[in-house]
Amino acid sequence: MSARVQSEGKEPRPAGNLVPEQIGIIGVGLMGMALAERLLAGGFGVLGWDINPARGVLLTKLGGSAAKDAREVVTHCNRVFLSLPDIEVVESVLSEVSLVLRAGQIIIDTTTSDPERTAAVGNRLAEHGVFYQDATISGSSAQLRERAAISMVGGTRKTFENCQDLFGLFSKRAVWTGQCGSGSRMKLVTNLVLGLNRAALAEGLALARGLQLDLELTLDILMESMAYSRIMETKGVKMVNGDFDPQARLSQHLKDVRLILHTGASAGTHLPLTHAHQRLLESAESAGFGQLDNSAIIRAFDPLPKTSDGK
Repeated sequence: MSARVQSEGKEPRPAGNLVPEQIGIIGVGLMGMALAERLLAGGFGVLGWDINPARGVLLTKLGGSAAKDAREVVTHCNRVFLSLPDIEVVESVLSEVSLVLRAGQIIIDTTTSDPERTAAVGNRLAEHGVFYQDATISGSSAQLRERAAISMVGGTRKTFENCQDLFGLFSKRAVWTGQCGSGSRMKLVTNLVLGLNRAALAEGLALARGLQLDLELTLDILMESMAYSRIMETKGVKMVNGDFDPQARLSQHLKDVRLILHTGASAGTHLPLTHAHQRLLESAESAGFGQLDNSAIIRAFDPLPKTSDGK
């Protein structure tokens, strides 16, 4: 079993007229932008880059700085977050910036990735003196902004300890899970349970609608009953109201579910519920809900909700 260290961080306060450390972020999407907001609120500077220039514009409006490319971020920042879609993009970006990486630099990768490939990335960077952490996050961008996320961090224990000042800005708890790759393994386990909780809630609300029950009352009772799960607090109202403004996209979770199944198969683990979950997510994605919030999985059960007149 991996050793564990927990971090209950507090927001740092710049001392005197010291110039704040500039933290890099490569990938300023939903999670990356939330990270930027928390870092800025904590008194750090932020230099970010994203393939979508509009996100750089938004970052500057928040008080950060937009880089012209990923190399500029790595050149000017000793600690760099990666918040990217998958391991293929992570490997591509690291290859692109390889000539400007330097010994002693810390790469903090929040991407949900294949654990074995993640560990291999860490080993390659370590050969050049670069410290790499797979610092996966359990929580949506909204929870990250509220400092309600949990960080599960693989890498060297010393590197983890050297970054507690950052993890504490967006995590209610940061846990060292062991060597590189272990953060990704833990994230897959949490995502499996989280996703199935969300799917179960969607199916229950679809049944309630079919039985012509009041959905708000149904959700209220579920939250007070033994069926309660925290996902009801974050996704229940979105499902009831059909509010799918994305906090975490459905297609991104489908990517994670496929990765869970791949990793489970490699470990010889039978995951029948996750196979069913994959089919539901694929149904919702094919219906056009992939870029919406993952609470839109309810549309896989009830794609065309009835109007108030029952039609």
